[in-house]
Amino acid sequence: MAKGFSPFLFLLLLLIHGFLLPIAFGQMEGMEPVLRRLASKRASPSIQEAAARGVLKRLLPTHLSSFEFKIVPKGLCGGYSCFLINNFNISSKKGREIMIKGTTAVEIASGLHWYLKYWCGAHISWDKTGGSQVSSIPRPGSLPRVEDKGVMVQRPVPWNYYQNVVTSSYSFVWWDWGRWEKEIDWMALQGVNLPLAFTGQEAIWQKVFKNFNISKDDLNDFFGGPAFLAWARMGNLHGWGGPLRQSWLDQQLALQKLILSRMIELGMTPVLPSFSGNVPAALKDKFPSSIITRLGDWNTVNGDPRWCCTFLLDPSDPLFIEIGEAFIQQQMKEYGDVTDIYNCDTFNENSPPTNDPTYISSLGASVFKAMSKGDKDAIWLMQALLHSVPFGKMIVLDLFADVKPIWKQSSQFYGTPYVWCLLHNFGGNIEMYGLLDAISSGPIDARVSQNSTMVGVGMCMEGIEHNPVVYDLMSEMAFRSKKVQVEEWLKSYSQRRYGRADHQSEKVWKILYSTIYNCTDGIADHNKDFIVELPDYDPSLKSGSDGSKGRQMPSLSMLDRTKRFSFRETNSDLPQPHLWYSTEEAILALKLFLDSGDNLAGSLTYRYDLVDLTRQVLSKLANQVYLEAVTAFQQKSVKALSHQSKKFIELIKDIDTLLASDDNFLLGPWLETAKKLAVSQTELRQYEWNARTQVTMWYDNTSTNQSKLHDYANKFWSGLLESYYLPRASTYFSHLLTSLKENKSFQLEAWRREWISYSNNWQKGEELYPVKAQGDALAISKALFTKYFG
Repeated sequence: MAKGFSPFLFLLLLLIHGFLLPIAFGQMEGMEPVLRRLASKRASPSIQEAAARGVLKRLLPTHLSSFEFKIVPKGLCGGYSCFLINNFNISSKKGREIMIKGTTAVEIASGLHWYLKYWCGAHISWDKTGGSQVSSIPRPGSLPRVEDKGVMVQRPVPWNYYQNVVTSSYSFVWWDWGRWEKEIDWMALQGVNLPLAFTGQEAIWQKVFKNFNISKDDLNDFFGGPAFLAWARMGNLHGWGGPLRQSWLDQQLALQKLILSRMIELGMTPVLPSFSGNVPAALKDKFPSSIITRLGDWNTVNGDPRWCCTFLLDPSDPLFIEIGEAFIQQQMKEYGDVTDIYNCDTFNENSPPTNDPTYISSLGASVFKAMSKGDKDAIWLMQALLHSVPFGKMIVLDLFADVKPIWKQSSQFYGTPYVWCLLHNFGGNIEMYGLLDAISSGPIDARVSQNSTMVGVGMCMEGIEHNPVVYDLMSEMAFRSKKVQVEEWLKSYSQRRYGRADHQSEKVWKILYSTIYNCTDGIADHNKDFIVELPDYDPSLKSGSDGSKGRQMPSLSMLDRTKRFSFRETNSDLPQPHLWYSTEEAILALKLFLDSGDNLAGSLTYRYDLVDLTRQVLSKLANQVYLEAVTAFQQKSVKALSHQSKKFIELIKDIDTLLASDDNFLLGPWLETAKKLAVSQTELRQYEWNARTQVTMWYDNTSTNQSKLHDYANKFWSGLLESYYLPRASTYFSHLLTSLKENKSFQLEAWRREWISYSNNWQKGEELYPVKAQGDALAISKALFTKYFG
């Protein structure tokens, strides 16, 4: 479910070569007409300045009088977008200390962030990753002065893109305006000026399809439930988790208008959705002569037609252009003329009816024709190239450039402008992971390469609110013209994040930089730790369910008396989660970080990082304990299997207790925010089921077959471990032990039946989970370190 990684999309790349014009639209002179046109849609300078002051007021209300903001033309920035930071002439206006100018309110907010970072030692991150550290900022009247000549920082490329089309489901789905306002502030402070804006589109579709005689009841089978809308929009599924009530449609449309209004006030260019050809089944009944194809199955257990096999309108059908144009025009009617950039990806993880290049070309041409009939200046932002789209009317996302950059393999996308993107996260999983060197150098290498057509950088994670160091550095790359020296940058990061210099934490980040944040194996990190994704696996077969046979893997030797452990390399047929670093080094980092506790204990950012690092270390230990348990089963040792399975269960309980000590690792808030949006008891039950199902079974199942997507969106959340992952592991090991004691083969199907029944009941459950932390995170982490590592 990594968006865009279907064979079809790579086929598209192969179809382009030789079709595109040789003129590089990515050159800045070619971009200028587009940038000027988009700039004309922004709010006035006075509105943008007021919007930037609103960001400051919400972030740092005590310093509202300390800063002056002003919108300036690009001419003052050498023709680029930029921000300028100057000392204020204190005698000319009481209270003002720092003047920040920018070409839009986003540049002003970015300049404010840059100043707070590098002159005041502050740190801005999501609330759920510890929040912002602003205690280091001097009081009003004492702000540090910059050098007399001032500071100018230019954008080396015009755009900083944000979001993945599935982020709306994995992270944003239950947000109200209060949470969205915080996110848009965060975007502005990080320099984001090209955000995806997909909220509320179902209400637009309802109005559009009404004009084609499609009723609301007809749409009940078309839209997915709230937590699965992203995949219904892409034509992967239909009806799953639905139907959508009118209250949801109205609520989300009103929310989208607030979102877009604030984006425009800040000078952002929102990216709106467009028509890909995905239509309700009822359209065929209303228009019998229309050419509609039913697509193949996407991840259902047995091809259940209630959810699978969506309907695609043929690009040659006149209705295609008509519906696509109507959708763009309805958006304009609701939102105004706010953008010319639209996102649409055809066949995301679906196979087209045919791989005939003529068909694929025709589809691309029809998608764009519909788009441009609704907006004559439309530009298509997508994740694959189509030669049938007029040159200069497409921007491509190099979606996984941090690990597998396509620009190098495709001659700069054959002259088409592209955005260098960080993908990084799948399913909103919680896992410390990254490649900081790729982030610090990749966008620079791409931009300065010969005949570069790079026009932006982007963050395209499937889920947010994790790994703050990764997104702090990536956001800076929108304003960096040279490579970042990461080791030095991390020293500054450590001081800013925790609000003070701490020698031990600097050592910790040096270790993390060379281990956890140095994943160079090219493997996409989708968390498969055994606690959160227990293998659906019969160990008596001695073959990993993930096809990992024969790979070298570390195996754990437990020494009961000291509870220490060591590693040895063994050949194994067992399933293996991703491990790319020395666990011994990570344990050392944790020890050093615990030593910082007395100095940093009052810091919420320290608490978050401590809990996260302790969780990371213990979850890798649990992986090894699981493997020892399975090995014991294969060696027919009841005693060893009993011991190791108990150890695995004990680790789940201990990690749950650890996670419960920080507000940001709780299941409760996810469920309660879902329920808060409901306006009836029926909706409340539906929304809670959606929330519970997405992070567990995800999709459909039978009594003996789990969903093909089970645990895709797994989470290390207190409450989820104790009530869901623990019972699963307990029943699994209980069945293993029974088979050994009774000298019978492992009854995998019997375990599946018991577990799936439990899971389905849990998904329908109503029990409450805490929304506030309990316990002392530092004390718990210290106790667990002593317990497991001596």
